[in-house]
Amino acid sequence: MRISTRLTREPDKARDAPPGAALAAGGEVSLPAHSVGDWIELMKPRVMTLVVFTGLVGLVIAPGRLHPVLALAAMIAIAVGAGAAGAINMWYDRDIDALMRRTRQRAIPAGRIDPDQALGFGVILAVSSVTLMWLATNPVAAGLLALSIGFYVFVYTAWLKRRTPQNIVIGGAAGAFPPVIGWAAVTGSVDPMPLVLFAIVFFWTPPHFWALALWAHGDYARAGVPMLPVVSGAAATRRQILRYTALLLAVSLLPWALGYAGPVYGIAALALGLGFLVSAWRTLHDRQDARGVSLTGDMPARAAFRYSIAYLFVLFTALAVDRLFG
Repeated sequence: MRISTRLTREPDKARDAPPGAALAAGGEVSLPAHSVGDWIELMKPRVMTLVVFTGLVGLVIAPGRLHPVLALAAMIAIAVGAGAAGAINMWYDRDIDALMRRTRQRAIPAGRIDPDQALGFGVILAVSSVTLMWLATNPVAAGLLALSIGFYVFVYTAWLKRRTPQNIVIGGAAGAFPPVIGWAAVTGSVDPMPLVLFAIVFFWTPPHFWALALWAHGDYARAGVPMLPVVSGAAATRRQILRYTALLLAVSLLPWALGYAGPVYGIAALALGLGFLVSAWRTLHDRQDARGVSLTGDMPARAAFRYSIAYLFVLFTALAVDRLFG
């Protein structure tokens, strides 16, 4: 009930004041006109790319066949659902986005899009995506898509993000749903294989995001967001990155170990996982002062963050290749 109250309360003036808006003559605020690009940005297209790709792999490797038109509709539904979650997240987080250098030029805190319009946009996208998935595939896939949107909005954004340094660990489940949704779009069921893919994305999320948080910790501290580097310090965060990367390596080998994938995937998972482990090791041993603050501008963490993105793309590509041609 508390979460619902926060999501529907009337916005206060301090929260909604666009820091990027200029004051016009006479004391009125002049808001810059929004563009199509602003609405696209609202949907977090970079995050959407990863979501759609992992969902596509789940669909491609699932047993059975989905008509190409329906498969395209399912992918559009996953993309729109991800965009809906991103838009509602930006609406809710507009106050802290205005405080962080990395996000203060986003369309809502900069005043280019009205918060109420952004919320309406997100809700319409959410309803449309679930409806499309239901009509194109089946109720199971539609229900999973609705669950993933709700988890990201209510559990991660409204509950966890501002309350616990474990926000990414638990909230990362929202980004792990797409391969399960893609699989269910074809089969109408949730089977062990997509749950293994869920686990891979789940354990990938903490080292991926904590690598970003290491060099963006100042932003999170200003905004009062309890990310792990802010609460526990950089040194503890580096240790956690290494631990979760080691867990990820083990989990990523499960499709091969359980017989769901062949040697092509197994070799790729081992090589990619060892590479990620090396990146995490370099992050742990970054040159730092007595407080754990990097003396290199967190260069190893930045490199680990970039590697983590490539890792997920290549790993899922190897799985698809293995299942289709192996």
